Amino acid sequence: MNNLDLNLLRVFDAVMRERNVLRAGQAVGLSSSAVSHALSRLRALLGDELFVRTAAGMEPTARALTMAPLVRDALVSIERAVGPQIFMPEISTRQFCIAATDYMTAVVLPHFLRALSALAPHASVTILPATRIDLTAQIDVGRIEVALGSFSNIPHRLRAEMLFEERDVLMVAPDHPLAGGTITLDQVSTLPIFVVSAGGLEDGLISERGLTRRIEMFDRVALEQAFEKIGRTPDLKVIQPHFLAVPSLLAGTSAAAIAPAHLAKIFRRSGSVAVSEVPWTMPPCAVQMVWHERHTHDPGHKWLREMLEDAAQRVHGASVKVRI
Repeated sequence: MNNLDLNLLRVFDAVMRERNVLRAGQAVGLSSSAVSHALSRLRALLGDELFVRTAAGMEPTARALTMAPLVRDALVSIERAVGPQIFMPEISTRQFCIAATDYMTAVVLPHFLRALSALAPHASVTILPATRIDLTAQIDVGRIEVALGSFSNIPHRLRAEMLFEERDVLMVAPDHPLAGGTITLDQVSTLPIFVVSAGGLEDGLISERGLTRRIEMFDRVALEQAFEKIGRTPDLKVIQPHFLAVPSLLAGTSAAAIAPAHLAKIFRRSGSVAVSEVPWTMPPCAVQMVWHERHTHDPGHKWLREMLEDAAQRVHGASVKVRI
């Protein structure tokens, strides 16, 4: 410890988050050569390569992956000890990082960004895809401050709060023969079905570092059980990862798509789809925000969570009943 320069850990933390020497230097106010020199010193001190340069960026070694969350916790503790105890959004230049799908970006974040523009005009936001495989690792090392989605089996080091409940609806092209009326289960069973899945896994779930998250916003089990009762199997014709592509994919086809009700409402307003209730019973899906416990008492992070809560309430407060 007597030979350890705290700035070496700041550089390590930045490279771990950015996986890029240039961006890490920008994050801590150092040149690329200074970052490389600091990494060399830390490598010599710890006797480990820490990062290996690849075509995809600076890939951490096993030692670096073990160190990363511990170093991040330590740096946050130091920042909390010596930093300001209040957050003043009107003058803050803080950059927030949120992980969200295109669905959450379209439904919740517009309300949040309008509030940010009015209340914290000098702050900025980076939105990363919540579909990335290393989502939990990025929360652990501090690159992602809040992740929006549907989660379960949440480990003790993470905190979660429900924002609202979502449900499925059916969408078809506006000129579809079934547009504008109630669509029955027998009718749906004759149609190709488009769904959104970030990974195409059969159970619609992925687990990383103790955190389980849904990568499908439709209830596959409820769909299959409903079709089984009438002796049919759903024809999942297109499985793709982008919610915002669904109206374009439906255009000119006889297909129906399953989508979250709040997003379908936005599409219907633009005239790009017709919407109907799903003709089967399913439980609602809880939409949550998840963050690392180390951020819980940080004033700026608390403000961020409050703004996201308010944005979610604005979404959920509006009626999403399907009008036929």
